[in-house]
Amino acid sequence: MSGTVTEVWVAASGGHDIVRADAIVMLRLDETGRLTAQLRDDAKVSVSLLEGSSDSHLPNDFHRQLIRAVAELADSSGAQLVRARHQGGVWHWISEPL
Repeated sequence: MSGTVTEVWVAASGGHDIVRADAIVMLRLDETGRLTAQLRDDAKVSVSLLEGSSDSHLPNDFHRQLIRAVAELADSSGAQLVRARHQGGVWHWISEPL
């Protein structure tokens, strides 16, 4: 084994909070566009990754897109940060090295 482990982090709530992706056990995308992650712990703490907005709706599969992005980064080297970006009327996940 090389000893190199990729850490993938997810920025929440505009980047003020950052959550390790491997701590997330469930994602919930509700009808208002709020994306919530439940963390792996006894207290079942939930973290709001994105707040819903009436002027820009998230794609119905936005939570699945996050899972796909994290899985793709699992093979990269070094720590990576994934965050949501709204650009040109479209929501998408972007990644960057930490």
